[in-house]
Amino acid sequence: MFDNLPRIVSVLLEGLPETVIATVGGIALTIALSFGGGLALLSGTRAVRLLARVYVEAFRGTSEVVQLFWIYFVLPVLIGFQLVPLWAGVLVLGLNHGAYGAEIVRGAVQSVPKAQYEGAIALSLSPAQRMRRVILPQAVVEMLPPFNNLFIQLLKSTAILSFITVPEVTRQGVQVLVPNFGSDIVLIFVVMLLIYLVLAVLITAVMRLLERLAATKVGRRPSSVARERVDDLGGVAAGGGGAS
Repeated sequence: MFDNLPRIVSVLLEGLPETVIATVGGIALTIALSFGGGLALLSGTRAVRLLARVYVEAFRGTSEVVQLFWIYFVLPVLIGFQLVPLWAGVLVLGLNHGAYGAEIVRGAVQSVPKAQYEGAIALSLSPAQRMRRVILPQAVVEMLPPFNNLFIQLLKSTAILSFITVPEVTRQGVQVLVPNFGSDIVLIFVVMLLIYLVLAVLITAVMRLLERLAATKVGRRPSSVARERVDDLGGVAAGGGGAS
């Protein structure tokens, strides 16, 4: 059973760079869209709030796979330009998970005690200074636990990139190994699971470190509300799945 293990591991690891690039790129875009969308949801301008809400609901309420097909297959028909498969995948991962992240940011900012706002106003800080110096540093502590969960879900969602021929780990296993080593199908998928597990553990380790650093900086730890938000997000992710 283990005679082909070295070959199986080698072929799967050939897809690791694409999986890592898609994950890191997706996380970077998710962070940018989460903060942009989350703060827009709290904007004093109704039009800005409306646009942010449309973005959030559109990407949370539709299938991630269908979004991928739209970006990769339909968009080129409309605009005459097709993205490289990997970057089309990164774009969809960022847009989809950024919609969830926007709600995390909104909720975390709103969880900062009102007294903190009042203190910042008493110090004559401008709205931008209040947000940057007082509100966001405390809100980030609340954001990190649910962001950890969101980033792991994004990692697992990279498997859908196999639908558009990106040679990431899942495609290497299903399209390359299974047809040639069908008798070792159990071993192939066990190794695939272990690769995703290791990557998820690495993400968790980094996020836990950031949690401690952020908490130390502001002298507090994530509240029980933030931990509950992790459980809620986990339930949504489990229900929706990466290939919803």
